Amino acid sequence: MNDLSIHAKRDAALRTPTDLGANATTDIAAALTGVLADMFALYLKTKNFHWHMSGPHFRDYHLMLDEQGDQIFATTDALAERVRKVGGSTLRSIGHIGRIQRLLDNDADYVTPQDMLAELADDNRSLTGFLRAAHGVCETHNDVASTSLIEVWIDDAERRSWFLYETTRQER
Repeated sequence: MNDLSIHAKRDAALRTPTDLGANATTDIAAALTGVLADMFALYLKTKNFHWHMSGPHFRDYHLMLDEQGDQIFATTDALAERVRKVGGSTLRSIGHIGRIQRLLDNDADYVTPQDMLAELADDNRSLTGFLRAAHGVCETHNDVASTSLIEVWIDDAERRSWFLYETTRQER
């Protein structure tokens, strides 16, 4: 058996029937999988900062980041399943995430609490932009189910950005 027939059988086994069409499946799967990679990257960075938080506002920041991490992680299954529902395939490994994520990791030994919060605020704003772009792709292909989900995730990311921004504001 040649490699082509092995790949053809594998692809056929994972194909999910949809009325969206092949181009829509390809475009939507790529857009949502990119967002999914960024969600995982943001989730891990949020948990990293949650675990390494320090300082006088430790408890408040620690709890806020735990709550935000839970919210981010909660989107991942819905995103991956949406890709499968429209007939695509999605992430398969941490290496796959690393190859397509657009949000940068932070492996620094120490980051100040204010820098953590500011970086996460920026990342959530970037994620909002990625979500808006994915919304546009889904809207182009009349994928109303994906656009509806994305609208909620945009609101969630904007709320996280707002909370993070407010925690970094200086007293006047």
